[in-house]
Amino acid sequence: MPNPFLSLNYETALEDLGDDYYDPVPAAEFPERILRFRNDELLPIIGLQPEAVSDDDFIEAFGSFEGVRPFLALRYHGYQFGEYNPSLGDGRGFLYGQVRGVDGELYDFGTKGSGRTPYSRSADGRLTLKGGVREVLAAEALHQLGVKTSRCLSLIETGEALWRGDEPSPTRSSVMVRFSRSHIRFGTFERLHYFQRPDLIGKLLNHVIEVYYPLVDPESKDCYALFYAELVRRVARLAAQWMVAGFCHGVLNTDNMSITGESFDYGPYAFIPTYDLRFTAAYFDYGGRYSYGNQPGICQFNLEMLQVPLRMVADKFDLEAGLAKFPEYYYEAYRQLMVQKLGFTELPVAEAKELLGETIQLLQGTQVSYHGFFAELARLFSPQWREDAEAVLQGCSFPLEAWQEWRRLYYQLLNELPREEMEAVERRLRFENPQTALLRPQIEAVWEPIVRGDDWQPFYDLLEKIRFKK
Repeated sequence: MPNPFLSLNYETALEDLGDDYYDPVPAAEFPERILRFRNDELLPIIGLQPEAVSDDDFIEAFGSFEGVRPFLALRYHGYQFGEYNPSLGDGRGFLYGQVRGVDGELYDFGTKGSGRTPYSRSADGRLTLKGGVREVLAAEALHQLGVKTSRCLSLIETGEALWRGDEPSPTRSSVMVRFSRSHIRFGTFERLHYFQRPDLIGKLLNHVIEVYYPLVDPESKDCYALFYAELVRRVARLAAQWMVAGFCHGVLNTDNMSITGESFDYGPYAFIPTYDLRFTAAYFDYGGRYSYGNQPGICQFNLEMLQVPLRMVADKFDLEAGLAKFPEYYYEAYRQLMVQKLGFTELPVAEAKELLGETIQLLQGTQVSYHGFFAELARLFSPQWREDAEAVLQGCSFPLEAWQEWRRLYYQLLNELPREEMEAVERRLRFENPQTALLRPQIEAVWEPIVRGDDWQPFYDLLEKIRFKK
């Protein structure tokens, strides 16, 4: 039987724009190829049934890269920790191919760890196995938490010894395939501004609108402003999704921001253990620029920096008007998503603000587990909470003294719902709040058996838990 991946109808949407945006590159050859993860949930999206795709198919397509047309290392620049860096680009990955899903959307297969490119500089172009494991876990956890995110299609161990300053070395190597809407970044446009190429900016922007923004009429004289306004809305909602999920990306440079408003590229990320706006995921972020609480503001800043190249083809005042809506979009999305996380479909704005304010104040003041609080709320919920305020959170694992006013408020809001809504509240709480949180100790606990005994079962068990069935 032919390999299903090699028989897909790959499109050349980005490649057809011309080589001003990328460099053709060869893939590395690896001494070993062991499939460690395959994402069967993604296969139906591209018209493949999991039972028709073997492990060897994954290895042949994404471990040896045989039988596929030239790969593309994308060119981009970016603001890294606030400083412009013109020495970027795909340094250890490339665009493997683009495939039309059964939903009509165009998807990218992008590699990570597939070898050196013109942008590798002094690096080896490889991905550590631990880095691959971490990204698989992050993407699956975020997807289940409702975050608009890229996901991992496969992870293959490649049998090389790598030396890294942030991991005990030598450490093991891997190649990962990322499944996302697009690998075009804010920094892709920033590079074109650096070289003063408004023609290439307009050409790329037309492509982005045509492929990823179907509600924007490309014939409209305001199409660039309308695109940017929609991007602002998408990024504001993404930032709200991260904050509600208790997720800290870690490195929100403009080269890590997707032009589709999708979350991707997970390096030193972390989920917050407690509600702490100063929590910082990256050990090298000494000033806390990309702390948990700074994420909305950084996203707004990155959108502002994107205006610089876009002003070469779009009206400055239209772009500024689009960005001015960011705070409103963000707070509306955050408030609504938190209300849902607390079990309600919607609440009047005043009551939603009161409940959210009380919840955040207590989470921050008591420093109880952020994820643990919501997991307990989902686990313990009972329709009896509508009958007795003292029953709310009864039996939880954290002290209730500080939560008395919150319990009375929650009881009051439950009583404003029809009695028959209690089952729906319980379903929403379970839908929104997993019992397992992907904290650093959980990741280390599954990595240790891999290092010591090549035991992958704890990793697969954790995957099953974070992929909780909603």
